[in-house]
Amino acid sequence: MRIGLPRETKDGEYRVALTPAGVGELVRAGHGVVFESNLGVAIGISNQEYEKAGARIDDPWSCELVVKVKELQPPEYAKPRSGQTLFSFQHFGPEPELLDAALASGATFIAFETVGQDDGSLPILAPMSAIAGRLAVQLGMWCLQKHNGGSGVLLPGAAGVAPGKVVILGAGNVGSNALAVAHGMGAEVVVIARSSGRFPDLKAFYGKAKFETENLATHVRSADLVIGGVLTPGQMSPRLITRAMLRAMRPGSALVDVGIDQGGIAETSRPTSHSAPTYVEEGVVHYCVPNMPAAVARTASLALEKAALPFVFELCSGNTSASLKTGIQVHKGNVVHQFLARDTGRPYTPL
Repeated sequence: MRIGLPRETKDGEYRVALTPAGVGELVRAGHGVVFESNLGVAIGISNQEYEKAGARIDDPWSCELVVKVKELQPPEYAKPRSGQTLFSFQHFGPEPELLDAALASGATFIAFETVGQDDGSLPILAPMSAIAGRLAVQLGMWCLQKHNGGSGVLLPGAAGVAPGKVVILGAGNVGSNALAVAHGMGAEVVVIARSSGRFPDLKAFYGKAKFETENLATHVRSADLVIGGVLTPGQMSPRLITRAMLRAMRPGSALVDVGIDQGGIAETSRPTSHSAPTYVEEGVVHYCVPNMPAAVARTASLALEKAALPFVFELCSGNTSASLKTGIQVHKGNVVHQFLARDTGRPYTPL
C-alpha cells in the first residue's frame, strides 16, 4: 500500500505521525511511503532522514492511506477523495463544517481518539492524554504568572508561604498525570471525579491529595488552578464549570481546559492556539489549546508513532480489528459512529 504523510497546517502543530524509524519498518514490509517536504524539520528530522528510510517526496494526498496528526484544516477540506482513508485525530463534534467536508469527500475517516473505545483502552489517545495532563500543570503555572494575566501564585509555595491549590476534574489519564506533577511539586491538590473507582490506587501514591466526588463549586471557588481532564471517548465534553463558578474565583486564577478539543468542560471555554493561547474571562485566565502535546512535539511524536504504527500495519494488511473499527467515524459519506451522530444531530448508519 502507498502511505502519504502530509505536513501539518494547524497553528503550532509540529508533531509527525511517523518518524523515519516507523517509515523504515513500513518500507521493509513492502509498502511505499510518500511525504511532504520538510515534514519533520521543526522537530529536528530532515528530509534526508526520511529518504534514507526509504520514503520519497511527492504528493501525500495521492496515496490510498493518509496518516497525519490533527484534523483537517479549512485549506485541506477538499483534499480527501472517495476510496481514500485518512487516519488521524478527527474531532468532528465541535466542527460541523469539517464534518460536512468529510461526508462530501466520500473518504473513510478513522479517528485516533476513538480507536479502542469499546474496551476503554484508547491506545493512541492515551499517550497524548498523559502528555497533556503533565503539561497542564506546567502551563497552568505559566498562566498564573503576573505578566500572563495571573494572580502571581507560585504553586509549590515558598518558605513560610502556603502552596497554591490545584483542582483537577477527572481521575483518568489526563487527571492522574496532572496529579503526579502537581503533587510532586508540592501543591495542594484536590481531584474530583464522578466515580471513586480509581481513588484507592491514586491515594496509595499521592496520599496528601484529596479525592472527592462532590463539592465541585466549593473547591473551584478556592482554587488557584483548575484543570479540566474529563473525557468521555468519542463524545462531547460535559459542561461541568459554570460562568458563576468562575466568577467566584479570585481574579487571576487559571483554567486549563484539556477537553477543549471535544468542546471543553467550562461554559466560558473556547478554542485558542499556540500562537495566542490564553484569554481572560470572568477574571480567570483560560488556556484552551486543542493540540497541547504539540508544545513538546518531538517527545509527543515518538509516543504517537509507537501507539499508531501497529494500526497502520493493520490497515495495510486489509484486516480490521474490533479496536480499529471503533475508530471509524465517517465512511463513504455516512456517519458510522453512534456517539458522533448523536452529538452532531446527523443520521447514523451502522458500519
